[in-house]
Amino acid sequence: MYIITGGPGSGKSTLINALTERGIQCMPEAGRAIIQDQQAIGGPALPWVDPGSFAELMLSWDIRSYREGLKLQGPVIFDRGIPDVMGYLRLNSLPVPPHIEKATQVFRYHPQIFIAPPWQEIFAQDNERKQSFEEAIATYHAMVKVYSGLNYEICYLPLSSVEERVEFIMQRIISSS
Repeated sequence: MYIITGGPGSGKSTLINALTERGIQCMPEAGRAIIQDQQAIGGPALPWVDPGSFAELMLSWDIRSYREGLKLQGPVIFDRGIPDVMGYLRLNSLPVPPHIEKATQVFRYHPQIFIAPPWQEIFAQDNERKQSFEEAIATYHAMVKVYSGLNYEICYLPLSSVEERVEFIMQRIISSS
């Protein structure tokens, strides 16, 4: 079970869609779906309204995704993982509750994670992605720090075409299988 993480607008979703087209099983990102659901119901668990509640929903989503990933055969790619919740809280200067720290230890992924560096040329905002490029850079650094601190090996994705990124990941997940 492999994680792809990084700041918003760094090409993660496009890359994950391309990996899915190649037959790799992927688990979707929690944040965007939670934002869409909360907006649809007028809920308060939005990062710009109640970031603590938003983090708790992300944790629940990510634990469920982790458990679903265990049932699948072959490599599974996760669009962000449980440690991203810790990074999100730290990035927003919020305390990391003990249960979230424990979750990062209990639910471990492949020791090598993939991180997409900030990429100004492809960065764009939308209805769910309201962060600035500067916030995307800060998110990237927060994820590097969190994953490194949790003893994951960080594999930096190249700033290259989607197909080249797909090949980069495919070579690494096949060689570690």
